[in-house]
Amino acid sequence: MKRLLGVALGILTAIGGFVDIGDLVTNAVVGSRFGLSLVWVVVVGVIGICLFAQMSGRVAAVSGRATFEIIRERLGPRAGLANLAASFLINLLTLTAEVGGVALALQLASSVEPTLWVPVAAFAVWLVIWRVKFSVMENVTGLLGLTLIVFAVAVFLLHPDWAELAGQAMAPSVPAGETGGAYWYYAVALFGAAMTPYEVFFFSSGAVEEKWTRKDISQSRLNVVIGFPLGGILSISIAACAAIVLMPRGIEVTTLSQVVQPVVEAGGKLALAFVLVGVVAATFGAALETTLSSGYTLAQFFGWSWGKFRRPAQAARFHIAMIVCLLIGLGILATGVDPILVTEYSVVFSAVALPLTYIPILIVANDKQYMGRDVNGRLTNAFGMIYLVIIVVAAVAAIPLMIVTGAGA
Repeated sequence: MKRLLGVALGILTAIGGFVDIGDLVTNAVVGSRFGLSLVWVVVVGVIGICLFAQMSGRVAAVSGRATFEIIRERLGPRAGLANLAASFLINLLTLTAEVGGVALALQLASSVEPTLWVPVAAFAVWLVIWRVKFSVMENVTGLLGLTLIVFAVAVFLLHPDWAELAGQAMAPSVPAGETGGAYWYYAVALFGAAMTPYEVFFFSSGAVEEKWTRKDISQSRLNVVIGFPLGGILSISIAACAAIVLMPRGIEVTTLSQVVQPVVEAGGKLALAFVLVGVVAATFGAALETTLSSGYTLAQFFGWSWGKFRRPAQAARFHIAMIVCLLIGLGILATGVDPILVTEYSVVFSAVALPLTYIPILIVANDKQYMGRDVNGRLTNAFGMIYLVIIVVAAVAAIPLMIVTGAGA
């Protein structure tokens, strides 16, 4: 029974934890401009994150080592340091976006300026990381994030033209008034939002935090292959809501209030209450994960003591690194930069950084010295190589598309 409950809870937290500020904003922007013509990217991204998380979790369970310990060993100190620098900076950018997202969500609930909420959000993130157990932190934010299912409910309450939505999804095309460059720029952004590297840093490090062994591999695989796809359905629901309400009116998403506007129109104040809880929980949970991932990457690469299972005094550099990262994010947001803009850039740069962590994990997952009988099978390797090509193409195309399209403008 305990194992069954563990599977059920893991699935629920995977669903609730899949959607962060990047998914909220990017899917709403895409839905308002392109309808459901980019749904195929979400599907590709969900399959990709399932593959990536499953491999990284299996590697951590078998070897007892997390992502950046493996990267340093496989790439060597110099190449590994370049990898660390790029991955860490992208993670720091994502952390800034998530803390800003918490502040924007709290603004919706209180009408207080987000600049006043930013230090409160950063302090709350630090306090939870300092005092709350890993399992409690992960499960509570994941379960509260499930209230975002109100987006899926709103799709039905809005009584859309189902044939039109199906046509957009099944026969994707560039809408009138949009360019092919912008279409592919947002395809890369959606892919980056679905396969954000911090999710894998957190997933593999969490496996070590919770002392996974080979006997936990089947449970983690079930959590991934059920939880992430259902989380992907939430992402598609966000895009569908925007396509139904905002696209016909020519409204392009630039604020978080516009993201939740279709839900309010569908369900009124009750729906607003649910979506506010979900947005705060999802962004706060992602802020926790990105903050921890900042500490994980540095500590694992440099060989510091790390982990929430250790007292702060036993992992001082790990905790100091997280505090410094939060302060840097706080400083960036204090300049008055728009968190939505930071979010849009963070998902694109996530696609750029993705090969840096994907390739070492794919290599180790095929290493019999590390993995023994749990080495990748033929089917996993086939998908692994296909996604290697997709990831590299997305990474190479991201910056040129950003320049050519003016960041999708």
